[in-house]
Amino acid sequence: MIEITLSELATRINAKLIGDGSVVVSSVAGIPDATDREVTFLNDKKYLSDLTECNAGAVILKDEFSDAFSGNRLIADNPYLAYALTAQILDPTPTLATGIAEGAIIAADAIVDASAHVASGAVIESGATVGAYAQIASGAYIGKNAVVGEHSKIHANATIYHGCRLGQYCIIHSGAVIGSDGFGFANNKGEWVKIPQVGNVVIGNNVEVGSNTSIDRGTIKDTLIHDGVKIDNLVHIAHNVEVDENTAIAGGVIMAGSTYIGKRCTLAGGVALNGHIKLADDVHVTGFSMVTKSLTEAGVYSSGQPATTNREWRKNTVKLRQVDSLFDRVKALEAELKNIKNS
Repeated sequence: MIEITLSELATRINAKLIGDGSVVVSSVAGIPDATDREVTFLNDKKYLSDLTECNAGAVILKDEFSDAFSGNRLIADNPYLAYALTAQILDPTPTLATGIAEGAIIAADAIVDASAHVASGAVIESGATVGAYAQIASGAYIGKNAVVGEHSKIHANATIYHGCRLGQYCIIHSGAVIGSDGFGFANNKGEWVKIPQVGNVVIGNNVEVGSNTSIDRGTIKDTLIHDGVKIDNLVHIAHNVEVDENTAIAGGVIMAGSTYIGKRCTLAGGVALNGHIKLADDVHVTGFSMVTKSLTEAGVYSSGQPATTNREWRKNTVKLRQVDSLFDRVKALEAELKNIKNS
């Protein structure tokens, strides 16, 4: 169990403490459930009334709401960020491995730093490099000549194919596949002939890849995932895609090959992206939208249809099928009006 006093916690998250700094906390919790050993946070004034019955050891909140809680308070300009830092400090997630297990399968010419941790059943192939303090869980596979940077974590049964490179402080969750073949085939009279995919996947620093996500290697050039990118579960990133710094991609997103995603973009769940298009920096696409052409200006874009009652949807669908005939009728009326004016 991780324990920390409120005085030390306040210093580490850059918050102002109001209350007893000697109080020890060991975990985080929601407002209704927090005990005197836990820290919670308030980021929305609509939950202010919940603080009247809150028993937390401390609440992280803005200065303007400080009087709403009589106990220990950690005052922060951005309570959600302060909570995130607190959760990191008190994170109970166990390490993926301790030392180099006897059951780990490591090629003789692989380079594994002495401070790295490799669990039993992990496989590290010839020429691969595992940096300092990296953690490789049981069943993880690090292919030939692949690189795992310092402090990176490869969870159980994740796969890093040959030649792929990960930077520092990356997290690859279970079932993720980095460097599988892109969808490359040539058609020969109706039969598909495979095109070997000879590029790699290059991932920057502080990147997280969710479970069962697949990032394809490049056809010739590399697929690139830049620093700070966050990728959720069940995402497919095709060959030669480039995702620029600090972009966040939610679950179920599908992007076709050679797409470029700019800096600080967000793609909500279920978004689909056509290939060979570009998204400018700071583009935000809402859930289940289909992006078929480049988005050259920052902003929010949508195309997904919100759910409605089946009755309303059926009526709207009938009307949608009549758009062509309605268009033709309007054109005919416009032509008739024009003839009347000219007569």
